Amino acid sequence: MERQLVGKIAVISGGGSGIGAAIALLFAREGADVALLDRDEQHAAAVAEESGSFGGRTAALAVDVTDSEAVRRAMDDVAATFGGIDILVSAAGILDETPLLEMTEATFDKTLAVDLKGVFLAARWAAPHMVERGGGRIINIASQLGLKGGVGLTHYVAAKAGVIGMTKAMALELAGHHILVNAIAPGPIFTPLIEGLSEEWKAAKQAELPIGRFGQAHEVAPTALLLASSPGGDLYTGQTLGPNSGDVMP
Repeated sequence: MERQLVGKIAVISGGGSGIGAAIALLFAREGADVALLDRDEQHAAAVAEESGSFGGRTAALAVDVTDSEAVRRAMDDVAATFGGIDILVSAAGILDETPLLEMTEATFDKTLAVDLKGVFLAARWAAPHMVERGGGRIINIASQLGLKGGVGLTHYVAAKAGVIGMTKAMALELAGHHILVNAIAPGPIFTPLIEGLSEEWKAAKQAELPIGRFGQAHEVAPTALLLASSPGGDLYTGQTLGPNSGDVMP
């Protein structure tokens, strides 16, 4: 079967673990060159090494997604080294469980900085390179909780709802440049991200799911491949796709 991303250059933030790593490996398997941005360069390097086994070029860069200059520099470096940027996946994120009545302003601000501002900065500095290439794909990792809310997660829900709204605005603005912008809003997925949630929270959430289980990162990655590929993703823009175990049914 023909590989779907041959010749494409993909940048994946949060590519050192979880959903970002799963997407990086699938994209590499499908022929893309992949550059992984992560605050943990060692984890990113390990994923990059595994991705390189599929024959494409890889890179791992230590980047704080809340630092505008660092993100800009990383995007410019990738574009200069690989020849451009065709696909951006913003998967970097943080998550902790904090009741509203105990939440500090600092906790709220930190979550929005990573989970919302980080998505903006990645798109802000990757999109100009896509314009130069004549088009591209931006895929923002949101959450089904951005659609339905979640107990103890006011900060996270606010950020992810913002990602969904921002995705629509970006889609409208960038369509004229042949850049398609979409979001993926997974349900609960077994990744290092959910380690910050209590066992009680996870048990209660699992009991709500029609499918009856949390997902795995490799089960989300094919949705990103659909949105990144052609013709599969050619008619999607401003959309939020939901591999969420049935937790949200729009």
